[in-house]
Amino acid sequence: MAPGQKVQFGGFWVAQLQAGQKKKQGHDQKTAAKAALIYTCTVCRTQMPNLKAFKQHFESKHPKTPLCPELAEV
Repeated sequence: MAPGQKVQFGGFWVAQLQAGQKKKQGHDQKTAAKAALIYTCTVCRTQMPNLKAFKQHFESKHPKTPLCPELAEV
């Protein structure tokens, strides 16, 4: 192998390794789902993605507990 070919071959593997590392550090579904859960139930600490789901959860799971101030306006 000529010296020029070794450099090109080595550069290829370095690029492949860097791409693999970026992929590992990048966006995955578990992290995105965790970031989407914004609202947390004050009674059971369950997380919900939006106010509508939060209100439905609160009314069905905790009917005797008074509504949170966040849910009163929804």
